[in-house]
Amino acid sequence: MARLARRPAATLARLLVLPLLAATACTGGGPGDGQTPAADVPGDIVVASGRDVTGKNGVRQQLIDAWNQRQEQQNSGYHARLVELPGSADEQRSQLLGALQSGSAHYDVVNLDVTWVPEFAEAGLVRRLSDGAVDHDVIPSVAGTARWKGKVYAVPFNSDVGLLYYRRDYLSRAGVQRTGPDAVRTWRDLLGLGDTLDAHPPKGYQKLWTTQLAAYEGRTVNAVEAFASATDDFALTDDSGRYDGSPRELTDGIAELRKRTAKPYTLDSAVSSDEASSLSAFEDGRTAFLRQWPYAYGTLHQSFTEQQLGVAPLPGRAVLGGQNLAVTMSSQRAGKAAELITYLTSAQSERCLLDAGFAATRTSAYTDDGVRCASASGSGGSPSASPTGESTDHMPRDAAGRPGYARGILLPALQRAVSRPRTPLYGAFTQTFIAQLGALFTDDPPSDAVLAGRLDEALRRALPG
Repeated sequence: MARLARRPAATLARLLVLPLLAATACTGGGPGDGQTPAADVPGDIVVASGRDVTGKNGVRQQLIDAWNQRQEQQNSGYHARLVELPGSADEQRSQLLGALQSGSAHYDVVNLDVTWVPEFAEAGLVRRLSDGAVDHDVIPSVAGTARWKGKVYAVPFNSDVGLLYYRRDYLSRAGVQRTGPDAVRTWRDLLGLGDTLDAHPPKGYQKLWTTQLAAYEGRTVNAVEAFASATDDFALTDDSGRYDGSPRELTDGIAELRKRTAKPYTLDSAVSSDEASSLSAFEDGRTAFLRQWPYAYGTLHQSFTEQQLGVAPLPGRAVLGGQNLAVTMSSQRAGKAAELITYLTSAQSERCLLDAGFAATRTSAYTDDGVRCASASGSGGSPSASPTGESTDHMPRDAAGRPGYARGILLPALQRAVSRPRTPLYGAFTQTFIAQLGALFTDDPPSDAVLAGRLDEALRRALPG
C-alpha cells in the first residue's frame, strides 16, 4: 500500500476498517445482521482458504506476511495465519460449513468460492459488510458476486474467467493467415478451423479442442457458458435464488452445448477431464485449442513461446469464477479481520495477485501503471529468480510488468463474464446439472427437447420456487 504510506499506519488502519464493518451495527432481521461486535481479542486471525495455485509460499502467503510485518512493527498483538484446506472445492465447502456451523474450528476470515456467498450469507455464517466495502474500482461483474439480496457479505479477492488458449504454430502450418486473438470470434469460426486442421494435421494432433467435462464443477461451468451464449440474460434463478428457467431456454442451451462438444471436434478424453488433465492434453499437442482459466497463462508459457501459444476471449459468454473474503459471524476479532481483508484486497495487493498469475478484481490493477506490487518477499508477487540467477519467469509481460495479456484480453473477458446461477442451494443446482447433462455424453444421448424436459423437472425439485 505504498501510495497510502504518507498517513500514520494506525490512522490508516482505522480509516480503512470503519466503512467495512459499519453495517455490523445494524439490527435488521436479515441473514448476517447482528449487534455491534465486542472489542477484538488480540491473537491469531485465522484465514481459511483453498490451495494457492501460485505454489508453496505463494502470493497469498506473501501478502499475509506483509500484513504481519506491519502488525509486528505496530506491536498490535495480532498475527494472521493462513490455513489451506485440502481436497476439491466441494470438499472445502463442506469443511467450512461444518466448521462454522459446529464451532469446531475458529476461523476469522473465510475465502469463499463466488458461488458459495449466497449460501453462507443466508445461513448467517458470515457478517454483513457496508456497501462501501466493495468500491467502484472493483470490476462490476466481479462486484456482483460479493452481494446477496442487495447486501454485501464479502470482498472480491481474486477472480477467474474462462479463456481460449490455442497453438499459433499449428494454425500457421495449416495455412491459416490470422493467428491473433481476433482469429476466433464465434464458435462457428472455431469449428471451421477444425476442418482446416483435419486437412493439415500437425504431428501428434488428434482433435480441435479439449475442455473439462468430467462429472464435477467443470461440466457445470462449460454448460453454463453454452447456455448463456444461447440465451440473452441467462440466469435460471431469480433474485431470491428460486428456479425460474423454462424448457425452451434449457433446450436452446443443450443444443449449443451439444454443438460445442460434438465428437468430430472434441478430444475423446474431454468427457472425463478436469483442469489438470485437459491442460496436459493440450501441452502434449493433442489439440489446437483449450478452454482454461487464467492461471494456465503462466503455466503454458513454461512450455511454449509467444510464437507457439496464443490466448483469446472465449467465443460467446464465459463464466466468472474466483474467491471472495468474508468475516465469520463467530470471529472474536471481526474488526481486525476486516482490516486484514481491506489490505489483502487493496489495489496494490490486487496488482500482486495479477503479477503472480491470478485474475485481479480491481480495474486499476490492469490500467493504472502507478499501482504497483510491494509484497513481503520483495519479488513484487512475480515468480522469483532461481538460485543461479536465471529467471524462472517465462510469462510475457507488458512494459509495466503485468502479464502480457492482462489488459487487452483478461480484463475485457472479466467485464463481459456471466455468473453461474446465484442461490443458497447452489450445491443442489450444480449436482443436478452435472447428473442430468451426463446423458449428453453417452453413446445414445436423448434429443435436446427430451433432455431439457428432464433437466427442467429435476431443477424444479432441487430449487423449489
